[in-house]
Amino acid sequence: MNAELPTSNAQRPSEGDSARKYDLEDRLLNYAVMILQVVEQLPNTRVGSHIAGQLVRCGTSPLPNHGEAEAAESGEDFAHKLKVCLKELRESRRWLLLIQRAELLGNKQLVSASLQETEELIRIFFTSLRTVERHKRERQARRGS
Repeated sequence: MNAELPTSNAQRPSEGDSARKYDLEDRLLNYAVMILQVVEQLPNTRVGSHIAGQLVRCGTSPLPNHGEAEAAESGEDFAHKLKVCLKELRESRRWLLLIQRAELLGNKQLVSASLQETEELIRIFFTSLRTVERHKRERQARRGS
């Protein structure tokens, strides 16, 4: 990652919290696996196949896009990749809500856990984007002074 781009707080352990290392990449990998488990349990129907195709695309996308954000060439590129992650997570949430509402999966706990993790990841990326935007405004203010 570019040296001028700050690592989001969501990616760093708290001060004095060395026993609990937080790894967003690992969390996104686990999330993608969870999404694949949901997809594999959808019914083999036209509806199930359609939703499976959509969910597998948007639900696994945050993992590689986060990797792209870590390798961003500029602050704007970094923010753009984070926005893509957020967009894909929001789409995943909608597909999971549809699966839940239509009762397409017998394993209600898996859908609930997937929705909960989706919500938490959305909050992480939303907060990270707010931090990036705040740092951008602060840099612009320092240059304008």
